Amino acid sequence: MIEIGNTALKAAWAEGMTLGRTYRYQGEKPMEFITEITAREKPSVMVISSQYDISPADEKRLMGECGTLVVLDSNHTSILEHYGLPSFLSFDRAANILAARYLFKGKGCILFDLGTTMTVDFLSAGGEYEGGNISLGCRTRFKALNRYSKALPLINNPSQTVPLGMSLRSSMESGVVSGIMFEIEGYAASRPDSLVVFTGGDANYFAKWMKSSIFVVCNLVLIGLALIAEGYEEKVD
Repeated sequence: MIEIGNTALKAAWAEGMTLGRTYRYQGEKPMEFITEITAREKPSVMVISSQYDISPADEKRLMGECGTLVVLDSNHTSILEHYGLPSFLSFDRAANILAARYLFKGKGCILFDLGTTMTVDFLSAGGEYEGGNISLGCRTRFKALNRYSKALPLINNPSQTVPLGMSLRSSMESGVVSGIMFEIEGYAASRPDSLVVFTGGDANYFAKWMKSSIFVVCNLVLIGLALIAEGYEEKVD
């Protein structure tokens, strides 16, 4: 399973639904990195989800690295219909939904993917997709404050915040983190019977601010891609 996101590539081997070794790559040559992973052992099925379109040349190259290649990008969207999902969803969001259906079967869920963007998706207890929203992620908000206001510095996620800022820096830190927390808590309050599930690069960071019970599944996308791979593996068998 390979996920090419906005800022990094994540990959994992899996046997069935059991994830094995995982990888993370933030360089400029993702195809070379993928072929390094598969150099010693070629997978029977490779599922690659990408925010960017895979070129025909790269697709052909990847086909030689596995038994069956499944590409999920804006040029390959038919698989969403197979799982009853709308075509506007990015494949990382779709994979999150598939994984939540599998892990939390019979439970309504609110899925928060906390990364470059913050996506919020809603699942009914029966597994139906009920819609979702997209907002800016934490670091993206800090970058936006710095970029669009000359008076504000560029800062990173703080280790702690105060309820109300008493300096320029603490005002920014509290404003961004508290703002996201208010969003999360507001969504959770709108569906009190639903499970709250965090994933993405900032999942653990925001989990520590939560007062109510939540589930953190850092590899939710890869689990969803493993489900897709398992389906293709069954077809091959």
